[in-house]
Amino acid sequence: MSDLLSRRKFLASAAVGVAATRARDIPFPMRPPRPLPPQSRWAAKPVAVSSANGLRAVQKAFDMLLQGADTLDAVIEGVKIQELDPNDDSVGYGGLPNADGVVQLDASCMHGPTKRAGAVGALEGIKTPSEVAKLVLKYTNHIFLVGEGAKRFALQYGFREEDLLTEHSREVWLHWRANLNPDDDYLDVPEAQHMTVRPTGTINCDAVTPQGDISSVTTTSGLAFKIPGRVGDSPIIGAGQYTDNDIGAAGSTGRGESNIKVCGGFLTVELMRRGLKPTDACLETLKRVIQITEPRLLGPDGKPKFNLNFYAVNKRGEFGAASLYPGSYAAHDGREAKLRDMASLYERPAASR
Repeated sequence: MSDLLSRRKFLASAAVGVAATRARDIPFPMRPPRPLPPQSRWAAKPVAVSSANGLRAVQKAFDMLLQGADTLDAVIEGVKIQELDPNDDSVGYGGLPNADGVVQLDASCMHGPTKRAGAVGALEGIKTPSEVAKLVLKYTNHIFLVGEGAKRFALQYGFREEDLLTEHSREVWLHWRANLNPDDDYLDVPEAQHMTVRPTGTINCDAVTPQGDISSVTTTSGLAFKIPGRVGDSPIIGAGQYTDNDIGAAGSTGRGESNIKVCGGFLTVELMRRGLKPTDACLETLKRVIQITEPRLLGPDGKPKFNLNFYAVNKRGEFGAASLYPGSYAAHDGREAKLRDMASLYERPAASR
């Protein structure tokens, strides 16, 4: 009997050691990873859902969920893959800059278990705004920091200021500026394949743990060549993402101004509260967007000239996504991470915004 007890103590101490090691791998963790309950006692099906550029994000988030990580830590570590990837030119490092050639990043997150939120807007010089948003959530009594104040806050917590323009994103900006106005002092620049803007987007990620805890995060470099200081929907709680730990979470990518006006993240979660499945809730939110869209943003056929996407999970681990026009999204359903077709309101491809 004493041998059994000693083995139990050994296994318990080993589990603590592994959790501590994993916690050190997560900057500023919400809590140390902890062992999962037996699968027969899981309250929810663990899942991770993201925009189409988040295939690696949902794999990372899901792996962390099964290692006992906190739900917010999992989604933040997932989207950081894209924030640090210079080839994704609308998120984090390498993101396309504003009209002045400066990369300004936005992000927000919500933590279902503690009912807290954090966000940063127009953040310059810091590669991972999602992580800074988590620090606002965890260490302050505020929710939203912007501009120079957000950067100073990040630097105080050890983040390093860096040049976020890559050679590619700088060339794309120079190409855009050179062709901005045929009457200005710049000469036209021929089209070049390596300057083409890739069709990736803002990244949203939402996840549910086996215990039924939920979090969401959305991060972006915003609309390419935007007016300096422009903030879209991504860092706005209730628009770019929203979480209610009793119901679910939802987030968005696409034309931020159209999402802000319907508080799309919040509305999608409220529709799930009323009993709609995640995909149906996303579709209903898109219908609300169309109802209040200005005529100048609609084509002759009455369809929008922009695209907008919503992603959602509920507390049981059901998930779905919908878009104005056909597209795909990433999800890990417990078996594998893969791209899936989104439901859509219209059939034809979206017009450019």
